Amino acid sequence: MSETVDLLLRGAHLLDRDGPVDVAITGDRIASVGTVTGTAREMLELGGRLVTPGLVESHIHLDKALLDDRVVSTTGTLEEAIRLTGAAKRTFTVEDIRARARRVLDLAVRAGTTAMRSHVEVDPIIGLTGMEAMLPLREEYAPALDLQLCAFAQEGIVKAPGTEGLLRRALTMGADLVGGCPYNDTDGLEHIRIVFALATAFGVDADFHADFADEPEHLHVREIASQTVRAGWQGRVVVGHLSELSAVPGYRQDEIIAEIVGAGVGVICLPATDLYLMGRRDESNVRRGLTPVRRLLAAGVPVALASNNIRNPFTPVGTADLGHMAFLAAVAAHMGTPAELRALLSAITLHPARLLRLPDYGLAPGCRADLVVWDCARPEEAVATIAPRTLVIKRGRVTIEARHEIHERWR
Repeated sequence: MSETVDLLLRGAHLLDRDGPVDVAITGDRIASVGTVTGTAREMLELGGRLVTPGLVESHIHLDKALLDDRVVSTTGTLEEAIRLTGAAKRTFTVEDIRARARRVLDLAVRAGTTAMRSHVEVDPIIGLTGMEAMLPLREEYAPALDLQLCAFAQEGIVKAPGTEGLLRRALTMGADLVGGCPYNDTDGLEHIRIVFALATAFGVDADFHADFADEPEHLHVREIASQTVRAGWQGRVVVGHLSELSAVPGYRQDEIIAEIVGAGVGVICLPATDLYLMGRRDESNVRRGLTPVRRLLAAGVPVALASNNIRNPFTPVGTADLGHMAFLAAVAAHMGTPAELRALLSAITLHPARLLRLPDYGLAPGCRADLVVWDCARPEEAVATIAPRTLVIKRGRVTIEARHEIHERWR
C-alpha cells in the first residue's frame, strides 16, 4: 500500500500474525494490515507492542455502580445484595445515576473499552429514572465508546406488577434491548415468556441474568434456549452468570451445552461477582461459582468475560478494566496455558463483540478502527500481567494516550 493514510501504526504485533506489521487507518476504517510504504498524516511507532480490537464490556450495571460509600453489606449473599440495592434505589436521582455512571465510563474508556452494554433497571421502585439518566450518555460518550442500554427487570416481572409496561416504555424511549432475571421472580418461565414477547414485538435482542445459584435450582437456560429457537432469535440472546451449570454432572453439562449451541445462545461469565457471591454457605471445599468456561468454549459457545458490578453489594471491588477480568478468570477458571490465555483475550474482545452484534469488528481491512495498544508483545502477556494500555483508538482517532513513567530512585 502506497497512498497517504490518516494514521499509521508501525511495528505492531497482532493476535494472528507472526512478527511486527503495520496497520494503516483511513477515516474510521482499517485500510490495510501488512507492510505500508506510503505516507501518513500521523505515524505512531509501536515498537512491537500488541494491538487488539477494542475491548468490549458486555455486561455492566452503570446505574447501581459505586454505592460503597452509602450501602454496607454484612453477609455478602446474593439475597442481601438484591435487598440492599433495591432499598438504595429509592434514593437514586437522574443526576446521581449519571454522575456515578460517568465515573465508571471514564475508567472503562481509559482501560481500552470501545463498546459496552449496560443494564438499566426498570421497575416500580425506580420507574424510568435510570433510562432518563443513561440515554444522554450514549451521545456524550459516542466519540470514545459505543453504549448499548438494556432495559432490565431486576426486581422481577410477575411479582412486580407494572414492570412489563415500564419495560415497554423504556424500549419506546430508546433502550437497545430487553433484559430479564427469571431466578428473582415468582414464575421464572412466565418471566422468560414476557421478555421474549417484548424482544420480538420490538425487534430487539434479549439478555438474561440466569441460573445464578450454587445448586441447580432453576436451569432456566434450557427454557431460554427453547424459546430462542421458537422465536427464531438465534444469535440474539445471551445469558449471564449461569453458575448452576457447574453444579450438574459433566454428562448433564454436555446435554445442556448442546441445547445452548443449538439455539445460538451466548454466555457471559462474570468472574468478580460470581466468585464473591457464590459458595457463601459452603463451610468446606468452597465452590468457585463460575460457569464452566473451558467446557463451553470447547463446545463452540461464544463466552465473554465482563465486569458486572463495580463497588456495590454485588461486588465490593472493581476497576472497569476488562484486563482484570481476564486475569481473574485465568486463575479461577483454570486457564493458564498459552492457548487458554489467548482464548481469554478473545473473551474480552472477539466473543463479546459477537454477542453485542457489533458491525465490522476486528483487525481486517475494512473493519472499524477501534483498537487498543498494549504495553507488551505477546497476547498471553496481556492477560498474564494485565499489561497497561498505551493507546486507545476509536473510529480511527486516538482517544487515549497513556504514559507510564517509573523512576527507580532506590537504584
